[in-house]
Amino acid sequence: MNKSILLIGNNGQVGTELQNILPSEYQVIGLARPQIDLTQGHKLREIIQAIKPEIIINAAAYTAVDKAESEPEIAHTVNAIAPQILAEESQKLGSFLIHISTDYVFDGNSNYPYQETDITNPLSIYGKTKLGGEIAIQQICSDYIILRTAWVYGTYGKSNFVKTMLRLGKDRPEVRVVADQIGSPTWSYDIAFTISQIIPQLTSEITGIYHYTNSGVASWYDFALAIFEEAQKLGFPLQINQVIPITTPEYPTAAKRPAYSVLGCRKISQLLGTYPPHWRQRLILMLGELRKTGS
Repeated sequence: MNKSILLIGNNGQVGTELQNILPSEYQVIGLARPQIDLTQGHKLREIIQAIKPEIIINAAAYTAVDKAESEPEIAHTVNAIAPQILAEESQKLGSFLIHISTDYVFDGNSNYPYQETDITNPLSIYGKTKLGGEIAIQQICSDYIILRTAWVYGTYGKSNFVKTMLRLGKDRPEVRVVADQIGSPTWSYDIAFTISQIIPQLTSEITGIYHYTNSGVASWYDFALAIFEEAQKLGFPLQINQVIPITTPEYPTAAKRPAYSVLGCRKISQLLGTYPPHWRQRLILMLGELRKTGS
């Protein structure tokens, strides 16, 4: 077995961070479209069989939550069938599979942080297809980690909530933001760093589902306020002077979102011996990075 990591989706928010910080003792083979296409199952198998990686990290997914409602087949192929193929090939090779999943596998009816053992009940096609991928991995693979995360933003990638707010705040004096959906904003760097910390500990004993987000909770409205407050301090060009809180029905979307999707992170904290840093502290660092790079 090669001492190598196959990183699928190395050009996304988490994948780009992973490409930069994965352990140096591994040969990291990062692939994204068009070199690797999760809708082409036979080609996916061929690539894995050719590389024979010790570890497979799947940082790719169909993440267009609303678009998935009108493209359920593509979402299912990428989010459920492709992870099944990764699990099958990983099992054949005796590789360890690390797969990133989502808070959208829950329905949001809880008042307490979701634990890894809580019952899933996704509301959207996106959530259902991601759950399908989780189930396939658990049924097929002996050695895996499914890492559920939420509200991901980062310096890299085309679009995320932080970049959207900065773009809108540059052009508009006010924005309307949903205030009745609660979660934990999570910096993509921290997800990647957590995965890099897990890799030296990979054994069958730690196989399973884990939750990881930054600590603390916020509504999208709270998050937007924090983005603008911290961005102004850093000198981002903004003309925003009012953020208006609205309800979910006032901002209708094709896909239903969980109203409360805070994930409990005790299990991963015990594994790593450290608790996730607070989301606002990490937002400040990310905005500083964004300001320097001009991304």
